[in-house]
Amino acid sequence: MSGALRLVLGDQLTLNLSALRDIDPAQDWVLMAEVAAETRYVPHHPKKIAFFLSAMRHFAEDLRARGIRVFYIALDDPNPCETLADAVARAQAALQPDRLILTAPGEWRLWEEVQSWQGRFGLPVDMRPDDQFLCSRTEFAAWAEGRKGLRMEYFYRDMRRRTGILLTADGKPEGAAWNFDAENRGALPAEVPAPPLFRVAPDAITHAVLALVEARFANHFGDLAGFDYAVTATDADAAFQHFCRHALPNFGTYQDAMRQDRTPEGGDVLFHARIALYLNIGLLDPKAVCDRAEAEYRAGRVPLNAAEGFIRQILGWREYVRGLYWRHMPAYAEVNFFGAERPLPGFYWSAATEMNCLRQVIDQTKRTAYAHHIQRLMITGNFALLIGARPAEVAEWYLAVYADAVEWVELPNVIGMALFADGGVMASKPYAASGAYIDKMSNYCERCRFDVAKKNGPKACPFNYLYWNFLIEHRDKLGRNPRLAMPYRTLDKLTDERRAAILDDSRCFFKTLEIQP
Repeated sequence: MSGALRLVLGDQLTLNLSALRDIDPAQDWVLMAEVAAETRYVPHHPKKIAFFLSAMRHFAEDLRARGIRVFYIALDDPNPCETLADAVARAQAALQPDRLILTAPGEWRLWEEVQSWQGRFGLPVDMRPDDQFLCSRTEFAAWAEGRKGLRMEYFYRDMRRRTGILLTADGKPEGAAWNFDAENRGALPAEVPAPPLFRVAPDAITHAVLALVEARFANHFGDLAGFDYAVTATDADAAFQHFCRHALPNFGTYQDAMRQDRTPEGGDVLFHARIALYLNIGLLDPKAVCDRAEAEYRAGRVPLNAAEGFIRQILGWREYVRGLYWRHMPAYAEVNFFGAERPLPGFYWSAATEMNCLRQVIDQTKRTAYAHHIQRLMITGNFALLIGARPAEVAEWYLAVYADAVEWVELPNVIGMALFADGGVMASKPYAASGAYIDKMSNYCERCRFDVAKKNGPKACPFNYLYWNFLIEHRDKLGRNPRLAMPYRTLDKLTDERRAAILDDSRCFFKTLEIQP
């Protein structure tokens, strides 16, 4: 063979991949491999494993249908591969290519591994930039250089200017404001029905993958039954079109809302798109989905707060967290601003807790490998913050249990947003909240054994006293934060008896979790 071997990773399933753009079908081969190490570096949710494997197999079939030769190594191959390097070595021995071409991996651990490949296989390695994003690593580094603070809002405004998305003819933001976050915090009334879910029935390829995952990963946290994700670009696009028709008009108002419905799946997705997993492996293009959301607004089919709120998630947050990840790795994975060392409670892996909000979100995660951003931030993340759970352990949980979790997006959201473990690199204050916020944005409290109106005592919502305990524990690090001036003034007005009750209730609660106070 005198052509190239082109490696395509499991989160690079797009024909526009830089490694594929100049492919010569007559000379080159594409290598794809389901390697054992990638299925177990954390205990991934079975639905997550099934999603990646099925999407990879479908993409390989798409390439073959286009006349491209694919050297595919399956997880259940008679001679499977442990690592990506093993897969490259096998393909190199079988095909004798003259060079290896790949797109830069999206995660630090794989990027670091690939650095050692130059010369390892007896052929040159051409690693090309990952341009599946709207802001390259180099462009983000240039934006960040010299700035005292790297706040997402200013990055987002620059991205709007660069792309022209939601700008007027004279370059001003539509609606005379850069974001409408204040209009994105509506609680969901009981009489407003959730839109229908978009589901894809498994085909023969997916059924084979499901059988494989059931056989090998049944001991992992999460249910495999009910797998309904899209695994092709065509079906992922259909899922997004469904969102635009049925959910986007109300997404802006209700994107922070949570609801426990009469049926378990009724409150799972609400007005969210559930497309992050498709974006994160290449089945959807981020610019295309932003353009479609803008077109829906300009056609008068969705309000501005909906289109802008959705676009901000893609053009703003998604690009921003990736930029932060690459700017601060690998040290970012080890930060622990509060010195938090308590273990993550076991109920994160079982949903066996009397706190209804946590039970609902963790059970939903177990069933679907999905929860929306407020459930992740203000329920499971908020609780982990308040109890002082170890950041690395919390990050591993999030990486394991969500189908859309790849490290470049998961780690900054956990370390920076949920836990403030980076000390303010991403957020200007911790996203800590008492039960009042949960009660405002959901109906979870209505069906909880604890009383959200009670501040202390055995029947009180644990979030209430844990919130104040958190502020007391970390006053040395947070007391001068101007965004926390009001809660600390309130704390200072509490009676000695109330403060003592907060500390005592927190100690008792930690003992129920078998955690040291």
